[in-house]
Amino acid sequence: MPDAPAATADVPQPDPEVLTIGRVSVDLYPQQSGVPLSEVQSFAKSIGGSPTNVAVACARLGRRAAVVTRVGDDGFGQYIRTALAEEFGVDNRFVSTDPELRTALAFCALDPPTDPPLLFYREPRGAEMNLQPTDIPDLAATVPVLWTTGSRFAQEPSRSTVRDVLQRRARRPHTVLDLDYRPSFWVSPHQASEHIGPAVEMATVVVGNRTECDIAVGTADPHGAADRLLERGVAMAVVKQGADGVLVATPDGRSEIPPIPVEVVCGLGAGDAFGGSLADGLLSNLDPVEIVTRANAAGAIVAGRLACSHAMPTPVEIDEMLARAR
Repeated sequence: MPDAPAATADVPQPDPEVLTIGRVSVDLYPQQSGVPLSEVQSFAKSIGGSPTNVAVACARLGRRAAVVTRVGDDGFGQYIRTALAEEFGVDNRFVSTDPELRTALAFCALDPPTDPPLLFYREPRGAEMNLQPTDIPDLAATVPVLWTTGSRFAQEPSRSTVRDVLQRRARRPHTVLDLDYRPSFWVSPHQASEHIGPAVEMATVVVGNRTECDIAVGTADPHGAADRLLERGVAMAVVKQGADGVLVATPDGRSEIPPIPVEVVCGLGAGDAFGGSLADGLLSNLDPVEIVTRANAAGAIVAGRLACSHAMPTPVEIDEMLARAR
């Protein structure tokens, strides 16, 4: 049984508005852009992992955010726990220490910057794949926004643990599934489809790009994917289309939000900023089109910056981006 971390303060902390469950890593960013990893001379570290970055993005937007994950009993794990609380304002009470596995690392090569490849060091696997029911706080069933990802279903015991969370939550608003298909985490696309597809039927909001939608519901066509997601009972389907913008669909209608052109510095983290802003919009009860419009702007801001977690925008920065885009 892993040791649970101490609370970040001696006084009781308020419950989070957003609880994310899943991957965390130390991301190592090259200080030399546009060259392969073999030629990089130095790196800078930051916090990574999609659900963790979504929590960071929510905190930057003024929301009470917490993350459920595991780190190793090592210096990188301590860095993550400390940075979450002290740099990013994320509740770290549910970051536990795995007794056997090391903290995951991810090296980013900024070549090309628009779609930089990630080299994962998760051998034999990331510590958060060992998530157990005892790692999950009771508030997961009732928190206003629960955010988890398709990669949670790649291995046991994480798969059963997160499936149990979703079943207990019983499709309570807002239960968000980020499809988050990472091929290196799976034996095959077929295996990913077998486990991510059923999770759609336990979510109220589903977010994914065309490839991820193909894995989850069997089509990469944005409107076709939206149709299939809605048929499975999803209240809001968000299909990212890259340079073609974002499709948002609900049972009441659908709209396509155009992209915001930016000079891309690093494509990593843009989706996490999008997710954090989407969660903020859900909490604010915004119209789905406004939610995705703001999320799109948040993603564009981070695409023009380096390092996921430190790059997350504030509400003022999103307003300014939208004003310029108009």
